[in-house]
Amino acid sequence: MSMKKPAAIPCCAPVLTGRLDEPQAEELAGVFRALGDPGRLRLLSFLAAQPGGEACVCHLTEPLGLAQPTVSHHLRVLTDAGLLERERRGTWIYYRLRLERLGELCGALTAPKRLAATMERRAGGRCES
Repeated sequence: MSMKKPAAIPCCAPVLTGRLDEPQAEELAGVFRALGDPGRLRLLSFLAAQPGGEACVCHLTEPLGLAQPTVSHHLRVLTDAGLLERERRGTWIYYRLRLERLGELCGALTAPKRLAATMERRAGGRCES
C-alpha cells in the first residue's frame, strides 16, 4: 500500500522576501500552530530518528510518555498540517515525515542574501547561517 498524502496545501510563501497576503499568512500560521506543541515536536524528532523515518502508531506512546489518545491527536494535527503522511498496514497505521513539506517550511524562513549580509554586519561578523 502507498502512503496516504493529505490534500495539497500550497507552501510556503517566503516570509522574509516580501509581504505575505492574508491566505499565505493564514496557511503558514496553521503550520506553525501545529509545530507549537512540545509533544508534536518530540513526535517529529522521534520519527526523524527512526530507520526509514517512519514508525507505527503503536510504537509512539511509550518512548514519548504520552497517552495513546494524545499521540493520536498530535499525529492528526501534524498530518492535517501536511507535515506527516500515513499508511495503513493491516490494522496498524505507520507515519512518516513529509520531507518536501519540511523543506518548504524551512525555505519560507530563509533570509534573503541581502538581509543575511546586513544581519552579519550588525552582529560584527558573528552571523552563522
